[in-house]
Amino acid sequence: MQILTSTAELRARLRTEPNIVFVPTMGNLHQGHLDLMHLARAHGSCVVASIFVNPLQFGPNEDFDRYPRTFAADCEKLTGLVDVLFAPSVTELYPIQQTVFVEPPSVANQLCGANRPGHFRGMATVVLKLFNLVQPHIAVFGQKDYQQLHIIRQMVTQFNLPIQIIGGATVRAEDGLALSSRNQYLNNEQRAEAASLFRTLNHLRDALLQGESDINALEQAAIDGLTARGWQVDYLTVRNQSDLLPATQHECVILAAAKLGNTRLLDNVEVNLPKA
Repeated sequence: MQILTSTAELRARLRTEPNIVFVPTMGNLHQGHLDLMHLARAHGSCVVASIFVNPLQFGPNEDFDRYPRTFAADCEKLTGLVDVLFAPSVTELYPIQQTVFVEPPSVANQLCGANRPGHFRGMATVVLKLFNLVQPHIAVFGQKDYQQLHIIRQMVTQFNLPIQIIGGATVRAEDGLALSSRNQYLNNEQRAEAASLFRTLNHLRDALLQGESDINALEQAAIDGLTARGWQVDYLTVRNQSDLLPATQHECVILAAAKLGNTRLLDNVEVNLPKA
């Protein structure tokens, strides 16, 4: 595995590669990330990963400074899985102040975007910049960040980028908790409680599959249940898979973001609603 830190080195290394698959990350890698690397390897001859904690997608009161950075351990985990690791500094990727941004679709102001203004603009901007540097044929992202994946797909489609986007299934702990770099912020009591988020989504999914049709009431009951257990729920909602608007179609996804203490967790469960 080659570790490159400059854009010039990266471009020189990849210039003659015919089939590049790219997996961007912010580091602090867990098994979910490693599964994405294996998925990437199945789709191309040159697997490129990146580690970059992107300041543009963190708000002023978010955890950019304390976001876990574990570069040495990450490199050990990636050895043998990827061909090139791109790990630029902030000044390398933003040599001048970034004043040109990707403006994501209006859904970026809902769900996570409602609580994290500017997050998806910063995310889409750095992903487009990385796409330009790596020039992949395929890029792989986890489905746990469902809204992020949707926005990236829209960006690729609307900018006519010659990149296929593949979503990797969410990797979970034995109790169902979606793996996340932020899980390590949880204390023992919170970690035991955290799996109830996935259980709540599955309970709502089962109710929908059994034909219950009052989606608003089901959403509110799920929110109330989590709140009673000590969660601070940012949102829990049923949306169309295709556009992330409130559910009007059969192919839907249940999306949630909620906090335990100061740790914000995301999860989602897809569901195909029964036809009338």
